[in-house]
Amino acid sequence: MGDVLLALSIPVLVFGGGIYAACDCWWRRRHPAPPSPYTHRAARLAEQEMLLLAEEIVDDAHAALGPLYEAPAAPRPGGPPAGLKPEASRSSRSGATPDRGPSRPAAARKR
Repeated sequence: MGDVLLALSIPVLVFGGGIYAACDCWWRRRHPAPPSPYTHRAARLAEQEMLLLAEEIVDDAHAALGPLYEAPAAPRPGGPPAGLKPEASRSSRSGATPDRGPSRPAAARKR
């Protein structure tokens, strides 16, 4: 008999939880809580805190990686290093675009 009661208690609990959830939902729709005056203020404070944290992260990254973005050293006298092709030969290849500007858009395909 104890096993039967245990086996029947699970569906009863699930059904009871469903009834409770439905009634709670109905009650909250009929009686909504007034808006809290602190909600907008808390959102503004959280946004300010997030912006300060992001600013700190960017400042730390700039301090750590700033030397990588400094102006390059003066070019070496005597032209480009050995093994590199001059700029003119690179742009003479068919379909190549010089590195100075954006490439032209691809032609649209017809289906």
